[in-house]
Amino acid sequence: MKIFIEKTGKETKIKFEGRANALLKKLKINPEEVIIARNGEIISDEDTVCEHDEIKILSVVSGG
Repeated sequence: MKIFIEKTGKETKIKFEGRANALLKKLKINPEEVIIARNGEIISDEDTVCEHDEIKILSVVSGG
């Protein structure tokens, strides 16, 4: 699958199928700091991602 990580600005390809939260764990990314988009749609970290998906891991921005 193709993965774009906004925080680093890098794109990578890995083989992975499973829940999105397991993908974040594999990539060593804190799930509370990101939003996951699969094929252009926001998903929860409980949703499943597959080999053919295009994933974007977007940083959460908060301010006060």
